[in-house]
Amino acid sequence: MPHSFGYRARTRDMFKRKFGEKGMIKLSTYLIVYRVGDIVDIKANAAEQRGMPHKYYHGRTGIVYNVTPHAVGVIVYKVVGNRYIEKRVNVRVEHIRHSKCRQEFLDRVQKNHDLHAEAKAKGERVQLKRIPALPRGARTVSTKDNAPQTMAPVRYETTI
Repeated sequence: MPHSFGYRARTRDMFKRKFGEKGMIKLSTYLIVYRVGDIVDIKANAAEQRGMPHKYYHGRTGIVYNVTPHAVGVIVYKVVGNRYIEKRVNVRVEHIRHSKCRQEFLDRVQKNHDLHAEAKAKGERVQLKRIPALPRGARTVSTKDNAPQTMAPVRYETTI
C-alpha cells in the first residue's frame, strides 16, 4: 500500500513532545520578546497546531524579519538544486526559541574586550587571537628496565 504525501506525513517522532514536557504550553513561552534581527531556532511544538511550520523547517535556524502579536516572520535559506533560496516563514511563537549558536562568539568578544581593557590600563599588549591546538609533544620510550612484552589474544571460551 503506498504511503501518503500529506503535510505532516512521516512526522511521528519529529513532532513528538519529550517525556515530562507533554500537556499545556508554559506561559513563559509567550512572554519571550523577539526583535527584528534575532537569530531563532524553529522547533515545532505539537501541542499547538496553529502557526506550525512545515516539517522541512523543523530544526532550522533563521533570522526574524517581522514581528506580529502572536507570530514572527523568519527568513530561512533552503537548498534547492545548486542554489540557496530565501524562504520567509511565518511561525507562531510557540514553535521558535532564541538560538544559542552565537553565544560562544559573544562570550569570547566580551572576554577579549575585558582582557584588552585590562592590558591597556597596564600599558602592555595581550594576545587575543585564538591559537589552534598544537601537535602533542614527542616522547621516547626507553627499553632500559622496561623489557618489551609479547601480547597475544585470549582464546574465546563460552561460559554457558
